[in-house]
Amino acid sequence: MKHIDKLLDPKIDYVFKRIFGYVGNEEITKGLLSSIIQKEISNIKLDNKTILEKDLLEDKVGILDIRAKIEDKINCNIEMQIVDRKNIEKRILYYWSKLYSMNLKAGKDYENLEKVIVILITDYEIDSLKEIQKYQTKWNIREEEYQKVILTEVMEFYIIELPKYDKYKEKSKNEKLNRWIKFIKEPGGMEMGEDKAIQKAKKVLEEISKDERERYLAELREKYILDQKAIEDAGYDKGLMVGRKQGFNLGQTEKAIEIAKNLLKLNIPTEQIEEATGLTEEEIKKLK
Repeated sequence: MKHIDKLLDPKIDYVFKRIFGYVGNEEITKGLLSSIIQKEISNIKLDNKTILEKDLLEDKVGILDIRAKIEDKINCNIEMQIVDRKNIEKRILYYWSKLYSMNLKAGKDYENLEKVIVILITDYEIDSLKEIQKYQTKWNIREEEYQKVILTEVMEFYIIELPKYDKYKEKSKNEKLNRWIKFIKEPGGMEMGEDKAIQKAKKVLEEISKDERERYLAELREKYILDQKAIEDAGYDKGLMVGRKQGFNLGQTEKAIEIAKNLLKLNIPTEQIEEATGLTEEEIKKLK
């Protein structure tokens, strides 16, 4: 048996899909989903969409998401994100709308539309959720004043922020989900216990971790993700520098205008004001 130097990181979306999104791994996916929605699942079907090598070097929306059908009537989309792409809230709405609209076939009634659950797992904290002190949140459409009233059951979102796990896991009463999150975060440092689904997930992870091609594909995807993050960070830093420079220039201009106004009050010649402030003759005339 080949020795495993290091387990692959389940947070890499390719690895995550290999564990939870491959046909044959339904028991694993059922275990994770049951712990998230807190309902026992008896039947699940996974989309058998194959991941091509070129897919790992692209970032088409949802290319590495997981699609599942629960109890033959609920559509589910699961995505793992390790890089903050911003506007993730809009992205999960897009996933939901895409899956929801796919249900309606020509000539069918709207009552035939099936429920869609979208699950997002992030390896970063979402800015809009900073004040929420728990690592998992559940979202529906609710009435503003009567918040217990849900408009429709067909839309359901779950967001799991992994960085919040260590801070708020003690507050969580969902021990099953706690174990799954620990596996995703630290697969090599936890006892599997008697949870058969997690045991199977660990076994799959070990198998792909010792497979040279699987390691190559996982590392290829990880490199792509990190390269994209570096590009975005560089763009952010460049934008920040430009913004600071623009802000500095704006501040200098405002200061020059203030000085020019004071010099005009003293009837200082325009030529001298130009030299003192750097403003043009036209700009100074507008201040009179």
